[in-house]
Amino acid sequence: MENLALYRKYRPRDFNEVIGQEHIVQTIQNAIAQNRLSHAYLFTGPRGTGKTTLARILAKTINCEKLSGNPQAKRAEQSPYDGNQPCGKCVSCMEIAAGRALDIIEIDAASNRGIDEIRELREGIRSVPVQLKYKVYIIDESHQLTKEAFNALLKTLEEPPAHAIFILATTEADKMPATILSRVQRFDFKQLSIDQIVAKLEKILKEEKVKYSEDALRIIAIYAAGGLRDAESMLAQILAHSPDKVTDLAVEEALGVPAFGKVATFTDLLQTKDLKEAIIGLNSLQKEGVRLDEFLKSLLGYLRKMMLLQIDEKLRPFAAPELTDNQFLTMIAQCKKFDKSDLEKALTALMEAESNLKKTSITVLPIELALIKIMQHNA
Repeated sequence: MENLALYRKYRPRDFNEVIGQEHIVQTIQNAIAQNRLSHAYLFTGPRGTGKTTLARILAKTINCEKLSGNPQAKRAEQSPYDGNQPCGKCVSCMEIAAGRALDIIEIDAASNRGIDEIRELREGIRSVPVQLKYKVYIIDESHQLTKEAFNALLKTLEEPPAHAIFILATTEADKMPATILSRVQRFDFKQLSIDQIVAKLEKILKEEKVKYSEDALRIIAIYAAGGLRDAESMLAQILAHSPDKVTDLAVEEALGVPAFGKVATFTDLLQTKDLKEAIIGLNSLQKEGVRLDEFLKSLLGYLRKMMLLQIDEKLRPFAAPELTDNQFLTMIAQCKKFDKSDLEKALTALMEAESNLKKTSITVLPIELALIKIMQHNA
């Protein structure tokens, strides 16, 4: 595998490759087709869901020489072309893709959040584009701009030059000033589903010619919590550990996260109230390299699923959409053995342990105390 981060190597190059945000892609493509571009956009949503990637694709599309009618397009390699997509072959597309386009300005507001940076932006925006049709300003983590910087940006958004387009990306739109929100076209990005993330990871591994088990990919997708970039970063870490095959064991060893079977087995110990074996099992997991904070997170998630499925098995699409049929049947069998009140008390004790993990250097201790509380109460 090339020495290149997977999320960069397999980053979508056009709208067709974007997954999970079809509602946004369709709206933006329609706006391009109807020549109804906004001068300012707000892309908001969880991290790793494609906000900056889609911003770059938008910047590439509106500056594509085939779309803009730029005479340089005649020098571009001929290829089938959809007017709502960047051709990927013209000079503009290739310069933007390589990160060399001077008219595509990306600003990380987390480290460039002051008024001086925005003043510099305001001064630069007055000049016409050097190479492209539009100057595109992509401001990542825009909610971190200072109050003074927002005020300076507001003046620019009120009277932007025709050649400038702003794309503000943020994970926390609620921290954006109302004055800014009223001057942008807002798009809310969604977390990707387990199946969408698994499908993308499968595609990457087929390209990389690496064998894998689907269960292993589902573990990665679960821990990515809807963020494709996080899933791809985890996959790269696992491939560094196990370059030939991605298995449950490889995921567990590389990330320190427990597989379904280990959590299910430990849950049986809670139900049978076997405190000794539970303590041994917990400490054995730690010795095997499983991160106890991740194990506790998995155990809490597992018991939550059981609690909801005890209410009604038809809640599966909401409670446990990532489980295979065999895993689902395993969980249902355990649900039937657990008293509802005992399950709720176990969840409460483990939630308290999760909170206490941050208060001690002995990570196993809060979980051991929780197990004692659960077992003694249930005995």
